[in-house]
Parts: sequence; structure tokens; C-alpha cells
Amino acid sequence: MAVFPAAQLANTFGILGNIVSFLVYLAPVPTFYRICKRKSTEGFQSIPYAVALFSAMLYLYYAFLKKNVILLITINSVGCLFEVTYLVIYMIYATRESKAFTVKMLLLFNITLLGLIILCTELFIRGQTRVKTVGWICSAFSLIVFAAPLSIMRHVMRTKSVEFMPFSLSFFLTLCAVMWFFYGLLIKDYFIAAPNILGFAFGIIQMILYIVYKNRAQISLPETKVRDITSTTIIMEIKSIDQSQENSINDCELEIVVIEQVPGVVAVRPIEPKKENVV
Repeated sequence: MAVFPAAQLANTFGILGNIVSFLVYLAPVPTFYRICKRKSTEGFQSIPYAVALFSAMLYLYYAFLKKNVILLITINSVGCLFEVTYLVIYMIYATRESKAFTVKMLLLFNITLLGLIILCTELFIRGQTRVKTVGWICSAFSLIVFAAPLSIMRHVMRTKSVEFMPFSLSFFLTLCAVMWFFYGLLIKDYFIAAPNILGFAFGIIQMILYIVYKNRAQISLPETKVRDITSTTIIMEIKSIDQSQENSINDCELEIVVIEQVPGVVAVRPIEPKKENVV
């Protein structure tokens, strides 16, 4: 039975980690295709992408300090490119409030905080102590990256819908955590290995949630109940409605969409304005 040296195994897991991480970065592509197609960010948030960009930039700095970790440099460079692309698309189609929040996040993490970390470690810390300090910081913020989907998981449990938590992303995140854990373990870099334990745990939980709730979103009210609802009743039962749309609702045919299994909560979408008969 052949025994592979630790260095060769580490390179193998590092290459596999690069491949799987690349697939992780590709996972949101359908989401952003949908955003571009509908010209709206809908219920999606920019937090995971802003935090992931910060983490990739931080690990790039760590990799340059540590040296001889080219596999870490390659994947985090690719990660920065993908995250910047996603954030640009998000900013194009987001609401004014979402754009302002995203800009604040980027200024806080990717400019102010990252700049302070680089400045302080370069000015006040030397040698291997600098590498270890940045390593600890990387580990801490990797935990934040892995914890970022907690808001999505909470949304899934609250709405009983997995629309905003694709299974492919959860699966590749879990697989990615496994690869980088063994890579870090084999090169004896625990700043890389340790955070991926939590990443593996969160990935498993997300996949379990997907299996539990994947069919819940398909449940709808019986068709007879929907037919009994009049346009007047709809207007009264909607919690909030744009004043500019109120006058047009009665003049339109309506498509009724149940968005949650909560009595009296429905969504209405105009299909086609009624046309007056021309004599």
C-alpha cells in the first residue's frame, strides 16, 4: 500500500480546495442571473458577499506574509474577483436603502478595518509574531464568514421556504470546508484548519434545513378559496400597499399569489389592464 508524504497530500487537498472553492464562488451565479433578469434584488442581502470579500482580502494579506502558500493566494485572488462582480451587480439593482447599507459595509470592513489591520501589523509587529497575529485575525473573521448564512437559515425557518438558500451552495461550502481543513492540518497551519470545522458544521445544518423545508414552499391554498376573494377584500387584507397602485388595482385583472401560509396574507400582481370597448 503506497504511503503519500504529507506535502504531496497537502498539495492534493489544496488543489481540490481551489477547485471546490471556485465552484462555491460560481454557486450564486443563478441568483445574480435572476437579479439581472428581474432587475431587482428582491429578498437577497449583500452581507455575505461583503464579508466574504473582506475575508478573501485578509487571507491574501496573510498568504503574502506567510509565503510558500501559492494555493491560498490563487483561490483568494479569484474570490476577490467574484465577490466584487457580485457586489457591483447587487448595487446596480438594489434599492436606495440597500445600496447605502452595502456602501457602509464596504467602507467599514474592506477599507477602514482592513486598512487598520495592515497598518498596525506593519508598524508595530515584526517577524513571525506578525504572521501569527494576522493568522488569528483571519481565523476570527473566517468564523464570521461561516456564520454569515445564519440570517438566511433563520429566514428559512421563519418562512419555511428555501428559495434564498440553494442546496448547491450549501453542499459545496461543506465540501470546501473539508478540503481546506485537511490542507491546513497537513501543512500544520491551524489558522486555516480550525475555522473550517465550524464551516463544515454550518454546511451540514444548511443541507438538513433544505431537506426539511424544500417542499413546504409548494403548498398553496385551495383554488376555491382563492376564487372567493374579491379585489375589494384583497385591498383590505394586504398589510401595506403603495398609494399610487391602489387606484389601478380595481382596473386590472389580478393574479393572486399566496406567499405564506398565514390567513389573510396574500400578494397581488396586475396581469393586464382592462381594455374599454371601442365603439
